[in-house]
Amino acid sequence: MEKLMIEGGHRLKGTIQVSGAKNSAVALIPAAILANSTVTIEQLPNISDVRTLCELLKEIGGKVVYEGHTLTIDPSQMIDMPLPNGPVKKLRASYYLMGAMLGRFKKAVIGLPGGCNLGPRPIDQHIKGFEALGASVTNEQGAIYLRAKELRGARIYLDVVSVGATINIMLAAVRAKGRTIIENAAKEPEIIDVATLLSSMGAKIKGAGTDVIRIDGVDELHGCRHSIIPDRIEAGTYMIVAAAMGDRVLIDNVIPRHLESLTAKLREMGITVDIYDDQIAVSRQVNELKSVDIKTLVYPGFPTDLQQPLTSLLTQAKGTSIVTDTIYGSRFKHIDELRRMSAEMKVEGRSSIITGPTGLQGAKVKATDLRAGASLVVAGLMANGITEVLGVDHIDRGYSQLVEKLQGIGANIWREDLDLHEIEEIKASS
Repeated sequence: MEKLMIEGGHRLKGTIQVSGAKNSAVALIPAAILANSTVTIEQLPNISDVRTLCELLKEIGGKVVYEGHTLTIDPSQMIDMPLPNGPVKKLRASYYLMGAMLGRFKKAVIGLPGGCNLGPRPIDQHIKGFEALGASVTNEQGAIYLRAKELRGARIYLDVVSVGATINIMLAAVRAKGRTIIENAAKEPEIIDVATLLSSMGAKIKGAGTDVIRIDGVDELHGCRHSIIPDRIEAGTYMIVAAAMGDRVLIDNVIPRHLESLTAKLREMGITVDIYDDQIAVSRQVNELKSVDIKTLVYPGFPTDLQQPLTSLLTQAKGTSIVTDTIYGSRFKHIDELRRMSAEMKVEGRSSIITGPTGLQGAKVKATDLRAGASLVVAGLMANGITEVLGVDHIDRGYSQLVEKLQGIGANIWREDLDLHEIEEIKASS
């Protein structure tokens, strides 16, 4: 087990290459189950969630070759093997195996998913969609059992806009008989990416990226080659890093339209942001940043996955900033860790209140989830002295080659092995 060591105060300059989208990858890989021949996915991020999903596909009989950033999946020999335990528990996105296996085999047994602990994130909308398509769904001994004689298209209205439910219903519906209409669907770019893959496999999908998606089921899907979109959350995190300590950092391989809400807030704070075709340059040319208020919303609103990294930056803004998370009310575990670094902030209900500017001090802190880890990295880069970040496994779930990319623009960041006391500390708190 390792920890991150960060010596703060170093100015950053250079280019960072953004990897493929983590939130796309974790849905695209299960989608390959639906094909009858080889699926190749390019530009995948080298993260632990991808490797976990590869393990799971091998477990059910898939032939998987993962080289560099390209994954080749031959699903032709896959079987409807139950996955109640093991790697399936490691990540939240394992629930996409439900929709994919239900679509192909008309049944599935999937252990209740794990991943980051962000408070209650029910899968009731997923279940509502599966039942509308004709499946029976039961929870037996901590696993979800899905069974259907056949799947039939249906009109499904999501009570809550949910990326996971939208994608999961799409995965099941592409092999159902007749037309499925998903209303109040999520509009995130990752949904368009999954729909593009499925369409390349022979699915008939219209409306992805709008709040109404229409799917006409087909009897079978074939293999294809697909290149994943850039990771807007990774890109946004590095934009925040550049806003914190950047002389001029160029973030390469981005779709600027996916980052408009963050770009607007950084400019509001006084950060210089220049937009190019597939690049964004960010630099901090002022000493004093302006405070701003943030409210997370479903896309195209401000992403919940970026509120934690931005909270760290807001410690350097003059005045009071309020960050309200309407998506995950429990996504504030990083606040206590930032306070260890002398940040002035508190949590009230679904909001964090940040007072600045504050001189952050290096400290030993712990990442409790993926984006909390990113927030501590941002804070460590700004702090005086050395910051030690435990819980690196959370960060590795979503950021490919984080240390190497930050070193490439001048950050003094490295990994060290944990000592026995630190290992025991992590075990005791998990």
